[in-house]
Amino acid sequence: MMTLMTQSETLDTSGADNGNMFVMKCGGSTLTALPDSFFDDLRQLQEDGVRPVIVHGGGPAISENLKKLGIESSFVNGLRVTTEEVLDVVEMTLSGSINKAIVRRIQSSGGKSIGLSGVDGNLIEAAPVSNSDEVGLVGNVTGVKAEIIAGIQALGYIPVIAPLGIDGNGQRYNINADTAAGAVASFMQSPQMIVVTDVPGILTTLEDGSKQVLPSVTVEQIGQMIETGEIYGGMIPKVKAAIDCIQGSVSEVVIVDGKEPGVLGRVLAGETIGTRIIRK
Repeated sequence: MMTLMTQSETLDTSGADNGNMFVMKCGGSTLTALPDSFFDDLRQLQEDGVRPVIVHGGGPAISENLKKLGIESSFVNGLRVTTEEVLDVVEMTLSGSINKAIVRRIQSSGGKSIGLSGVDGNLIEAAPVSNSDEVGLVGNVTGVKAEIIAGIQALGYIPVIAPLGIDGNGQRYNINADTAAGAVASFMQSPQMIVVTDVPGILTTLEDGSKQVLPSVTVEQIGQMIETGEIYGGMIPKVKAAIDCIQGSVSEVVIVDGKEPGVLGRVLAGETIGTRIIRK
């Protein structure tokens, strides 16, 4: 669980319209499947004065690179067991190939972006997770230097952040991308976080066995759905990160399919699309 800001640590947003900013989380595998139109829409939003922040993952690409290098990899409760050897590959993949691929796609569409990782400038401060004896160098977020992100935005660029963290001793940590995005949203006081995936939202099973997207769900209902098994697998860290970041000025998290035409603008315009996760 991340540690939220005290009042004295709150980012000074005087003169900034945080209602015109959002944090977007996108998986690396989702990114490769997104159409050019998605990045055209992102560029248009930037030109219209919207200030996105992107936090990305890259689990499948990490697994592929580990396999190529003959390094074994396993998971405990959805978290990758991370040794120093594995962490080298995680950093190479996330901060290198995936981060720069996102930057290139944004720039190819005419947008402006700068890629960095949570290690740069001690951007994402981290500490070991409680079960580090099982998962190794996996971290929880304890702080985010929001002024670095705000500074990049002030220069007219979209920050693209790889989810690695660092502690006061210089130790790196692998951080779940959903958790990192939730922390960034909270520390940036973003009113909204958008999780771009390859699914249309949180699905529920109807009596006839068919699936239906939940248009809206509360934090309490999510807890119940995890307990009953309605929410399972890779969706669990997404919704748990949403719960973590729905604090302070972050009022909602929206899970959407990135292939939906104009999805970002439609979410920002308040259209009912995907699943909105709200406090209560």
